Amino acid sequence: MFLVGLTGGIASGKSTCSNFFRGERIPVVDADIVAREVVEPGRRALKKIVATFGPEVLHSDGTLNREKLGGLVFSDEAKRKQLNMIMHPEIGKAMMWKLLWLFLSGHQFVVMDLPLLFESKTYLPYMSYILVVSCSSKKQLERLKTRNNYTTEEAENRIKAQMPLAEKCLLATTVLDNNGTIEELQRQLHQICIDLRRSKRHWKLRLGLLSLFLAPLSILTYFLLSTN
Repeated sequence: MFLVGLTGGIASGKSTCSNFFRGERIPVVDADIVAREVVEPGRRALKKIVATFGPEVLHSDGTLNREKLGGLVFSDEAKRKQLNMIMHPEIGKAMMWKLLWLFLSGHQFVVMDLPLLFESKTYLPYMSYILVVSCSSKKQLERLKTRNNYTTEEAENRIKAQMPLAEKCLLATTVLDNNGTIEELQRQLHQICIDLRRSKRHWKLRLGLLSLFLAPLSILTYFLLSTN
């Protein structure tokens, strides 16, 4: 099984791409979904967030108030780093368990939807392919304001908190242009699916893992035979 990194900027269209892959019956591990799971009431990450930022980041029912927390961290780099130090280890562990299950299930490849793939650098060494969803700065700002009902300043703060899209595109295996219609984006994604399914990389990885397993076994067998 090989890994395909899917990233981009906030409101650039990653969710649209993830949904397309799911529709093609391709497994997707979405960091945003995992991030919501690890801060459910009673989870360790939520307890650490409350201890760090105070109980005001909670709704009355004990669930995380994302807008409140976002308002605190996206305008303050030090607080954003504090939050990342809490979230990243918990998200990482949860994603590893999901990947292990998918590997044991025999999937050829998995798409990992990682908004901060380049910023965190944690998963970069494990990616066989990297897809970057891109659009113009103007479209990104307009989409974010419309989607989340943000002011221009709020939207710009969230965009500036990430690596510029232009820099991410330079590091991509493939850039998906999302400046046009949904149909145009889907045509690009359809071709990506064809290319990924044709890839033989998963066999190389499986053979590599098999050799790691067989090497000590062969040494043990030789040792046992030589002592008889």
